[in-house]
Amino acid sequence: MALILLGVGATFTSMNIALDQYGRWGARIFPLAGSLSLVALGVAEWWGARGRPASPALNRAHLPAIAALLALAIAYVWVMAQFGYLISTAIAAPIALWIFGVRNVIGLCAAAVLCPAIYHLVFFELLGVFPPLGRWFDLLDVFGGY
Repeated sequence: MALILLGVGATFTSMNIALDQYGRWGARIFPLAGSLSLVALGVAEWWGARGRPASPALNRAHLPAIAALLALAIAYVWVMAQFGYLISTAIAAPIALWIFGVRNVIGLCAAAVLCPAIYHLVFFELLGVFPPLGRWFDLLDVFGGY
């Protein structure tokens, strides 16, 4: 039920994101899709859990990974503000995969290159949603910006 309520709240919040200068949904699309996915997954979880005994709320073995992801999220936002989107995403993507158990060096290196490139294509080029430039340095300035 908590997942459903979170998804409903996120859906309403996503609808408050302003339309772009052409009146298109642009920046709303991914938050709205994610919010509706939370609702759908919450409904699926609730439907699938009917008639089963409640499981423990939290497996303590997962606490270090949860703490690491929280620390990574905070560091990611700070690094993005200082060094821009490309550098912060190239650092954060392989670290997130490492936390989730990926140990393949080629995969981690590929994530460092592909995640910033694909997200850049989707958000900047296709949706026209741009992150703030880094305060200290931004690789987008080197590549000609946006």
